[in-house]
Amino acid sequence: MLHLISLNCRYTHSCLAQFCLRAELERRLPELPVRLSQFTLNDPYYATLLRISGQPAKALLFSVYVWNHAYIRRLTADLARLRPELPLILGGPQAAAMTGLPSNCTVFIGEIESAADDFFHDLRCGRLKPVYKAAPSHSFPSPYKPDDFSTHLKNRQVYYESSRGCPFSCSYCLSSISKGVRHKPLELVKEELRGLIAAKPLIIKFVDRTFNDKPERAATIWRFLLDEGQGVRFHFEIAPDRFTEDLFALLEQMPCDLFQFEIGIQSCNAATLAAVRRQMDLPQAEANIRRLIALNSIHIHADLILGLPFEDAASFRQSFNRVFCCRPHHVQLGLLKVLPETEMQARATEFGLLHCAEPPYDVLATRWLPHEELRDLYEFCECAEAFHNNRFFPSLWAYLLQRGEEPFRFFHSLLELCRQRGFFQLAQTQVLMSSLLAELARQRGDGPLLLELLRYDWLRCGHRFLPEDLCAAQPSALRDRLRQTLPEAIEGLFSSRTRTEFLKQTSLLELSAEAMAVLGLDERADIVALLPEQTGGVLKHCRAVVLPGDERG
Repeated sequence: MLHLISLNCRYTHSCLAQFCLRAELERRLPELPVRLSQFTLNDPYYATLLRISGQPAKALLFSVYVWNHAYIRRLTADLARLRPELPLILGGPQAAAMTGLPSNCTVFIGEIESAADDFFHDLRCGRLKPVYKAAPSHSFPSPYKPDDFSTHLKNRQVYYESSRGCPFSCSYCLSSISKGVRHKPLELVKEELRGLIAAKPLIIKFVDRTFNDKPERAATIWRFLLDEGQGVRFHFEIAPDRFTEDLFALLEQMPCDLFQFEIGIQSCNAATLAAVRRQMDLPQAEANIRRLIALNSIHIHADLILGLPFEDAASFRQSFNRVFCCRPHHVQLGLLKVLPETEMQARATEFGLLHCAEPPYDVLATRWLPHEELRDLYEFCECAEAFHNNRFFPSLWAYLLQRGEEPFRFFHSLLELCRQRGFFQLAQTQVLMSSLLAELARQRGDGPLLLELLRYDWLRCGHRFLPEDLCAAQPSALRDRLRQTLPEAIEGLFSSRTRTEFLKQTSLLELSAEAMAVLGLDERADIVALLPEQTGGVLKHCRAVVLPGDERG
């Protein structure tokens, strides 16, 4: 038996390469049974080792990535001690970076679909060479079987590729090593997607490095998914400056939550983008992100990378401000990974790159960012992601941009408070984050208004009562007032029979005229009811309704 092993970051993840490997092994070595096992990096190491070593196998085959590299290195060392006669085969994008391996290890470099016959012959005979290499493949059919979705892929993300390669040659990315993009025939893509959609997975993630590199092709697939893919969510990596008016017209028809987009900006510094060979029309990209956000139907996730060449603290600050002002739903602020065999690694001395010796090779310093400055910016990124990348405080972020406040300055002030209060050593709950924002608000001239916005956002998230740090007037006093002033019935809200129950069950908030104006609500009224029903759009909140009553003088 051939035992195929994946070590994923999370239980909900799956490993596309593992299924591609299985398909080729069953095609080329049909006489050998194949077993799949999926583990996570959070599983106890010793238990994982015993589960693998206790299974009978002719060979163990691992997919090696930057995230599981260290775990697999440890496993192979111990498995070689336990079973020195058992072949251990390592493939995947980080397999070539594995050095000092035991003598029973074999490294496979390249795509399994184009492996030469000698690899399968040697595997059958149990006489493997230390290294095998394969060229890029022009055929990479979907490797899944119907029963995978009730077994190996149950409650997991499903990965699908309609193309391989990338139109960019970013110097930090492994995709830059192989040139060009290979696209599957569109009719095959549709046929394979029909099979995946029928299984109703949690999400289908397209692993195409730049899905919309050919806008007309992207439109064909998106139109197909609009017609046949509803009920499943689809994830795409896209280039924000490669949108056409036809694509926008198509996206305007998409129902909410059918698509989510990951957008790699990486930097807004022209010198940095040139140094990493990333071509992008930044003004067009920013305009397109704003248009996508305005649709309010597609979750938008924008990426920046900390530690790129020519990016100093001031430049990164500008990049963060520009991306934040586009208002993506999530801003991911990642560290540069100086990966083996990339141009970035080859130019590490030129760029003054100091990075971790072990995977994932995170950058520690550059010519433009001394370690102390990079460390400060890394904590800034951790703070900004924690507070922004959720649905907790949308009114606050909108207000900051509305008044023209610099996002970086606000988050840096918040970072100082987080350091003082030990935020990074605590469970980062909504209660804790609201408490810290309330403390920061009380240090500002517009603090009373910020507290009102925080109360509004808290109740919009479905909470019935305000936490201690946000409490204002007693809610019972507000309900007593409304019992006297509310009409006997309001169409669409309550009748005379349900009026009392409405007042008991609905969250109520009194707001100033200034807060009502900031929120785009009727400034003449001062009471907002937060109903249990959710709004539409990407960020789901309780529906807010302004209650009639005594208007402000």
